[in-house]
Amino acid sequence: MGSRTSFLTPVIVTAIAINAVVLAAALALASSDAESPSMWRLLGEDGLVEWMQFLCFTVLSGLLGFIAMDKMSRQPRISLEVLGIIGLTVLVALAALEEISWFQRLLGIDSPEFFKQNNKQFETNLHNLALGGASLHKTILVKLIFVVGITHNVILPLVARTRPAVKSWVESLGIYLPPLPAAYAYLLLVLLSHLLIDHPRKGELSEMFGAVHYLSTAFMAYMIGLGYGRPAVIDNQADSRKVSTLFAMLLVFLLFVSWLLGSTYNPQP
Repeated sequence: MGSRTSFLTPVIVTAIAINAVVLAAALALASSDAESPSMWRLLGEDGLVEWMQFLCFTVLSGLLGFIAMDKMSRQPRISLEVLGIIGLTVLVALAALEEISWFQRLLGIDSPEFFKQNNKQFETNLHNLALGGASLHKTILVKLIFVVGITHNVILPLVARTRPAVKSWVESLGIYLPPLPAAYAYLLLVLLSHLLIDHPRKGELSEMFGAVHYLSTAFMAYMIGLGYGRPAVIDNQADSRKVSTLFAMLLVFLLFVSWLLGSTYNPQP
């Protein structure tokens, strides 16, 4: 059932709705008081948005690992595609751990002296390491994420429409191409969050939107075969509908858990 082209699936629609609801909540809070405790519970460290990022990255890492194992069981030897998916699994797992500083705050572990001196937030993570007057995240990673995001979500899918060989080459590396409608919705929400929200941590919204977007589109590509030319994990249409509905429910549950975890956060702007 590979290369499905239908965009209106429960998973994609639910993911867009979740991102839109969080943006609407941020706009509502910002319109009353952008520095209110409620706004910081939404965007601050250990707030709803940060927990949603962590949970989505964690689930995505587990999902990619499962997909890699499923493909390995179907092939006589490890292919470049499988190696690519394994690489993505590790990368996403590291992103999840970095997001919560490797459980440092939860466990109450004091940062080593190196991170106290070289980390902009005095935390045990790499993305906030000082680089000049800013952090590694703001100086390099944000720009890199922007270039990779535009290339993966817009440029490559557009090129692949007229040059199927490009799509085949990308997929041979274990990388899927998101459906353009989902990509446009994701990028539009990112743009709106930057234009309409005035808060020192508004960039967290973009990161959460990306986490939800990639979790939903990766599931649809690898598991269901949405726009993906290689064999999907589930090749039965009836089963695909059922599993998609359950996964859409999981996305809503992740948002609920993030809200519960973020509600316990004591804002410290």
